[in-house]
Amino acid sequence: MDPGAPRERRDRLLLPCAAAGAGFARRRAGERSRRGAAIEFATGHLTPAEIEGILNTIPAELSFVDRDGKVKFYSEPPGERLFPRTKAVIGRTVQNCHPPKSVHMVEKIIDAFRKGERDVAAFWIPFQGRFVHIRYFAVRDKERNYLGVLEVAQDVTEIRALEGERRLLDWEG
Repeated sequence: MDPGAPRERRDRLLLPCAAAGAGFARRRAGERSRRGAAIEFATGHLTPAEIEGILNTIPAELSFVDRDGKVKFYSEPPGERLFPRTKAVIGRTVQNCHPPKSVHMVEKIIDAFRKGERDVAAFWIPFQGRFVHIRYFAVRDKERNYLGVLEVAQDVTEIRALEGERRLLDWEG
């Protein structure tokens, strides 16, 4: 995304977790959960359990690689993963998490993000009988300093097949 893009569009790409890690969130005094105090954001506050629940509910696989190229997080969305991961991936360099034939492309994306030349890279591929949309987003703080890369992989097979419209709730059929 271009740095001149509307602020609302840019801000939607900043993950709450990345903002929290960059020091833009504060613990909310007095509010506790089973895993600690709530984290306050510019638009509200969430407990760590709520953040984890939200990230694991999004019907896409999210992975965050920090500014040093190390995998720091991946989500566990509902259903079967497109690209299975284990906790052993945490702390690995991003180059060790992609097939050798695509490492040069990952490095090119990260380099452009670091330099501030680009903010988004998108690909779509047929994969194991499904149609997969993979997007990489540069994650930046409010001063546009590079924090890392968010990878979003989503099976869009059913989305691509949609036709017409649905305006009413239809849980029956």
